[in-house]
Amino acid sequence: MNTLPRPPISDKELVPAHYFQRFDLSEIKKGDRALEFDLGCGDGSFLINLAAHHPDRDFIGVERLLGRCKKVAKRIKRAELDNAKILRLDSKYVVEWMLPAASVSRIHLLCPDPWPKAKHHRRRLVQIPFLQSVKAALEPGGEFLFMTDHEEYFEYACENIHASGLFEILPWEDDSFFYPKTDFQNQWEAEGKSMHRIRCKKSS
Repeated sequence: MNTLPRPPISDKELVPAHYFQRFDLSEIKKGDRALEFDLGCGDGSFLINLAAHHPDRDFIGVERLLGRCKKVAKRIKRAELDNAKILRLDSKYVVEWMLPAASVSRIHLLCPDPWPKAKHHRRRLVQIPFLQSVKAALEPGGEFLFMTDHEEYFEYACENIHASGLFEILPWEDDSFFYPKTDFQNQWEAEGKSMHRIRCKKSS
């Protein structure tokens, strides 16, 4: 029984059976298909393009704001995708408290709020407890991909990733694999900003 019952905003919304325990694998995975999470999926551009390119994989976008979730759900439906859904929750909560162990092939964190003021750094997602939860959620060989236009946050994140010892760093060239741009990336690149990225593989 759902402890906070409410109807879904769309059949493209994933509503957890229970908000205070981890997902059952059957809620988020179709058999042994690869599953990817897009944390803070914004307008859903990245999520939808990736899902359209990989019909053999399943994708879940996580977004906290109701308005954005409604728009993403409509876009998924309009694109007639049966392998993508939107989850209306906080990204940190989802990763740390709701993902089953070894259930996800890739976790994407693209252009998150950098919280630039020093007094707000504790609110940044890429800290060691979060990274520990990311590793626990990833399948063997699974990947965590992080991208930001904020150079200082990128350096901060890389320091934590390396200090954690939880991941092997993989090369990430433009032609390494299909990787669509997010709405924020398009906006910031149009303003002349550079993107910084790191690709991390779960270590054994």
